[in-house]
Amino acid sequence: MLKRLAISLPLALLGALALAAGAYGVKAIAIYKNEMNSAEKRAEILNVSGRNCDRGGSQRALRVAIGKRTEECAYRTPVVGRDVEIFATERLLSGTPRSIRKRMYLAVNLRTGGGTRYQLAVFPLQRKYQLRKELPGGERRFLAVGKNIRRIKGVNKANELRLRAFNLEGTDDKDDCRLLVFVNGKRMAVVTDESAGPLQGRFTGLSFGSRRPAAGAKASFDDVIVRVPSPF
Repeated sequence: MLKRLAISLPLALLGALALAAGAYGVKAIAIYKNEMNSAEKRAEILNVSGRNCDRGGSQRALRVAIGKRTEECAYRTPVVGRDVEIFATERLLSGTPRSIRKRMYLAVNLRTGGGTRYQLAVFPLQRKYQLRKELPGGERRFLAVGKNIRRIKGVNKANELRLRAFNLEGTDDKDDCRLLVFVNGKRMAVVTDESAGPLQGRFTGLSFGSRRPAAGAKASFDDVIVRVPSPF
């Protein structure tokens, strides 16, 4: 269930943003939307990790650059909750050095905090995705992997990432979590994680990075939407 929201939206706006995102009988409603089309909107997205992360903006996107001795730059939205879906449009930019482009990923994150998170990572030049579960102590599990995905787009191209994590209420084990992965409008994976309990984090967010330091890498984030189960 939704723990709390760090934002407050008028009921009229909630109604305007309501979206049916049904899957397996569960619908979702949008409670946060950020088109990144102003400095005020971009300021709502806060950095949560990354030693050296630079940020800027265009008229319609938040741009980020990875600095020295840094592997990943991670950001969060104002929405905090457990059962949440996040959508974002992300681009690997041509300012990224060619030597590191292939290993860069774009990502969206759920249940982030305390060393835990679910992460959908897309590698634009490798045309693959990974659904990862990260646990305290640095443990990482791969819940789903897709390779040679032609619809994943390359440098300067928009990749639409969508990740849902809703616990399965009414089951024998309420720690069971259903995860849905979408890339560029196509469902890539449906996974049931039977041990979601250890993921106590509640931040929703965005990431850009590599498994190794990636100084000079650049990306942009746009059109962020966060949804929760309806009714929540």
